[in-house]
Amino acid sequence: MRIVKQFAGLGSFCWGMFFLLCSNAGMAQTASLKSSIERGKTVYVQRCMVCHQQDGGGVPHLNPPLDGASAVKGKDKSKLISILLKGMSDRVEIDGEYYSNNMASHADLSDQQIADVLNYIRNNWSNKVPTPVTPAEVKSVRAKTK
Repeated sequence: MRIVKQFAGLGSFCWGMFFLLCSNAGMAQTASLKSSIERGKTVYVQRCMVCHQQDGGGVPHLNPPLDGASAVKGKDKSKLISILLKGMSDRVEIDGEYYSNNMASHADLSDQQIADVLNYIRNNWSNKVPTPVTPAEVKSVRAKTK
């Protein structure tokens, strides 16, 4: 009977450790995403802000807004990564509006820089996408676009 009680206490301890580790992993991911967003802001200011503006609102009919855009907030991260790697020269329809200004390729940025700037735009202004873009995802898309 004494052994059963000891194991019962151990079970509670194990569950407690499980939840503690899970919450610490979540906190680590949050801290990692936060760092990525901070680095991404620097890339955004240097490379993106001129066209997409400080408020992410873009320029009507030229440069699409990033704030609130379904493509930015969507689940298809590879599409965003691909746009950064290849640039864009087509007239495109985004959320009911047409945009026609060319976007240069940013393939010269590292996988980390691309992940960081995408995490910044996906978590700035009204955008709140907790699933981070990772350098590994960028690397994978880059390999397919060569």
